[in-house]
Amino acid sequence: MYAYRFAFAAVMAMTCSAFTVSPPSFTSRVNSIAFNAPSVAQKNVIPGVSTSLESTAAPEAETATPTNLGDKIRNIAVIAHVDHGKTTLVDALIKQSGVFRDDSQADEAGERVMDSEDQERERGITILAKNLAVMRNGMKINIMDTPGHADFGGEVERVLNMADGVLLVVDSVEGPKPQTRFVLDKALQKGMKALVVVNKIDRPAARPDYVVDKVFDLFCELGASDEQTDFRVVYASGLQGKSGDAPDELTDDMGPLFDAVVEAIDPPTIDSVDGDSLQALISNIDYDPFKGKMGIARITNGSVKSGQPVALARPDAAKKTGRLGNLYVFDNLGQKEVEEAAAGEIIMFAGLPDVEIGDTLITNENAGANAAEPLPPIAVEQPTVRMTLGVNKSPLAGREGKFLTSRMIRDRLFKELDRNVALQVAETDSADRYEVSGRGQLHLTVLIETMRREGFELEVGPPSVIIKENEETGAKEEPWEAVEVRVPEDYVGSVVDLFNQRKGELQDMGLEEGEGLSVVKYLVPTRGMLGLRSALLSATRGTAIIDSVFDSYRSMIPGDIQGRDKGSLLAFADGEVTSFGLEGAQDRGKMMASPGDEVYKGMIVGIHQRPGDLEVNVCKTKALTNMRSATKGITTGIVAPIEMTLDGCVEYIAADEILEVTPTKMRMSKNPAMAGKKNKGKK
Repeated sequence: MYAYRFAFAAVMAMTCSAFTVSPPSFTSRVNSIAFNAPSVAQKNVIPGVSTSLESTAAPEAETATPTNLGDKIRNIAVIAHVDHGKTTLVDALIKQSGVFRDDSQADEAGERVMDSEDQERERGITILAKNLAVMRNGMKINIMDTPGHADFGGEVERVLNMADGVLLVVDSVEGPKPQTRFVLDKALQKGMKALVVVNKIDRPAARPDYVVDKVFDLFCELGASDEQTDFRVVYASGLQGKSGDAPDELTDDMGPLFDAVVEAIDPPTIDSVDGDSLQALISNIDYDPFKGKMGIARITNGSVKSGQPVALARPDAAKKTGRLGNLYVFDNLGQKEVEEAAAGEIIMFAGLPDVEIGDTLITNENAGANAAEPLPPIAVEQPTVRMTLGVNKSPLAGREGKFLTSRMIRDRLFKELDRNVALQVAETDSADRYEVSGRGQLHLTVLIETMRREGFELEVGPPSVIIKENEETGAKEEPWEAVEVRVPEDYVGSVVDLFNQRKGELQDMGLEEGEGLSVVKYLVPTRGMLGLRSALLSATRGTAIIDSVFDSYRSMIPGDIQGRDKGSLLAFADGEVTSFGLEGAQDRGKMMASPGDEVYKGMIVGIHQRPGDLEVNVCKTKALTNMRSATKGITTGIVAPIEMTLDGCVEYIAADEILEVTPTKMRMSKNPAMAGKKNKGKK
């Protein structure tokens, strides 16, 4: 009898525990670097979004039948100029798609959920493209949020390979801008249709009719087809979460925008879902601490199964064979493991450590006898600016960083090439220095800042442009940029003067109707743009709004282009900065050093008020005597030093100067290797 009672109690305890369900939680903010892959247990973590939002689905992998998805899926990329509200608009779509459990969980996630990297939140821009998927009335919508800054155009070009159409977001006041032209041109070249979203329609100065007309003109200028030019327009306020088909008829949700996506964006074009016809172009790389390298791709044709023999192929290159490991599809802010996925879906997979962006995933059943041909690899624009990164050799080197050697720096730079398709790294004549090329100065400084936060110490050279030789004429050509500056009318003269000094060519000048600002458009050599932003902001007292995008390669302008017009104040000797030393030095210019800072001979401690460099003794101490002075109580105040950011330092340094970057400090100095060269203040 007692044995029966104990057995019955044990069964009841097991039954009760089986039905105990923990409520979902959302305990951590989105704060990881974009596209850091989750572990197997994390089912709802987007690459680049780290969160403990638990899935209510069963943990077992789901099975997808390889059928033609047809009208049940849409793949869209959100493209726009910087600050036109892409990420805020995507936030509104997420919150109205049932991704969050309730309002409190949405509030805990914060604003701009997709901008998950620290630098993205600090700079207020999107740096890395990110994927998510939402469900709307039985329709799965894969959304790709892309950067709007011209320096990260490689992310846009890469992501467009996974999309069937684009949401072109345009500000209701500003209209199309330089980067709008660049990203739209790439989409139109791929034959995609665009859904135009006039965002920030709640702004008091909104002029939707003018903006739509300008967008239509842009389509025509870029050679869009009749079908592409007949685009649909939706008006929205991403901040308020409203949208509508007319500017004055907005609903209280994003329903009209969701409906327009389904109706205006074409479904995936699928030729076959047969396993042998598998074609999936790898568009991004991810890393998982347990699974290693993971590929992200959109299945163009065929279907794929977990554990299937596959190969990574490129045209005119040997195949890399292997067996597919875990297979995921995107689900809300994370991924969901599946056993099988078919054409039209965007997948993430593990098991192939040699995967690279631009590879095509094809079947390797029967040794690939019936496998499809690989797709053309991803083509991106070539870099225009380069810098040198190397081992820190300053007298204060090695005190803070964890990664100091050339081997560590080299491994980190070449690892960056796995996912940063617009970046190029090359060896130099020196074993401890590497040449890094990118789309622009910001593209490279973001990489340097990332490495600094990881614990690297670096010696960074000044930026320079990449000169090319025309294959037909043999003449040297340099990159030019199209620059648009919006500024109050009082400062137009200063802006024009700066551009003329940098060999710029005036394209247009006029008055903007919306906010009463003057608009100045120039074509400027990229050489002239190096360091120009700081000068423009100083000349306009911080009121200038500057937009630039690569235009073309043109004949190189002979001679040097004027850089900064002031020299540097250099430390006279090694030591510690004193208040007494600063009192005497600050009359010579603006100081960057503070009392107590360690300096070394040749280190830049301030900006000279005249052209040319000047050595100052900021370590000078006051002589101690036993004599009382009549002026003992009179002291000179010390002016607060200039706080230099990484971007500001890179813009400041001239051709004969270098930048020392450590986890906590940034120091500029004269390049010891160029000590005998008098190259004063020129870029």
